[in-house]
Amino acid sequence: MENNLCGTLGQTSIIRTFDTKDDFDELYGKVWKGEIDKEDALFLACHPSYLFCIADALRKEEKGDVVTYVVNRNINFTNVCVGNCKFCAFREEKEKGYLLSMDVVLSKVEDAVNNEATEICIQGGLHPDIEVADYCGIIESIKSRFDVHIHAYSPMEICHMARNSDMSELEVLKELKNAGLGSIPGTAAEILDDSIREVICPSKIKTGDWIEIIKSAHRLGIPSTATILYGHIESLEDRIDHLFKIREIQKETGGFTEFVPLKFMRKNNELGRMVNREISFWDSATVHALARVILHPYCVNVQASWVKLGVMDVQQMLSFGVNDLGGTLMEESISRASGSLAGEYMSPEDFEQLITDAGRTPRRRSTLYKLL
Repeated sequence: MENNLCGTLGQTSIIRTFDTKDDFDELYGKVWKGEIDKEDALFLACHPSYLFCIADALRKEEKGDVVTYVVNRNINFTNVCVGNCKFCAFREEKEKGYLLSMDVVLSKVEDAVNNEATEICIQGGLHPDIEVADYCGIIESIKSRFDVHIHAYSPMEICHMARNSDMSELEVLKELKNAGLGSIPGTAAEILDDSIREVICPSKIKTGDWIEIIKSAHRLGIPSTATILYGHIESLEDRIDHLFKIREIQKETGGFTEFVPLKFMRKNNELGRMVNREISFWDSATVHALARVILHPYCVNVQASWVKLGVMDVQQMLSFGVNDLGGTLMEESISRASGSLAGEYMSPEDFEQLITDAGRTPRRRSTLYKLL
């Protein structure tokens, strides 16, 4: 199986080979013990037959044949944003954008709960007029009416709240937790390298700030997801470096519930017009498999996004280290604005059928991976 990543993204001078079965067993043992280094990861990425075999074996050992999903609703409560991320087609200026009223938000939550949702995911643009009290008010209004987990507000949103409210990020996190926040999405990570961030999202928080907000949340008992945005200007080495940063955080805090690779969507955004590159199926498979191998045994859940990949490809990712397919969503605006054609809703029945057709066992889960 040819993998052209090493010719286009990474180093071309990978000369290491396995002369004997013992050589392969040595690397396999390092992976199994969680002792893989960046050189090992780069070698595996450039030799996908080894990578995919190991990733699938680790998945089976850690999670068996169970594939999970969560019944949730995604609410993008505003598209007004003062940011300038070049990969985004969702943002609008205040005069043209929207900000959902509390009545509309509560109506969406009620509809979700009536359809067995256990999680409400809330994210939005960086609205210039919203402060911490407003964000807390959304959580408090929902929690006062519904017994549902609130998964909300990325590290960038938390930084924005702090700036708008003249508070520290730690103070913001404490306020959100007191309001009833259950967990936060680890989006806004993109690629954890400031030279890349300066190009693709120049006004977004720096790498060190993202890491510190995530660690602070974990220390307060607020778990999070972790993500990577792949398929734009980053190199293979950049992806590997990003994964090792996530691994080091997880070794320290244990606060990541899952890792989610997010494929860059090229339509209707400035970065898409800059990047002359298609993201192949095997490129996506390599990213997901690397996540399984590098993060083992510290983060055992690797999720594939059906919104980003589409139903057919997301099912195939189950052979490359993936054990979770995310949520039903019920609505999704950000990926759709950049060209996603996968839709906004996948029913529990559709999840069950997709997973069963792949020869795996479907299970509904909570946000924190309790099987339901």
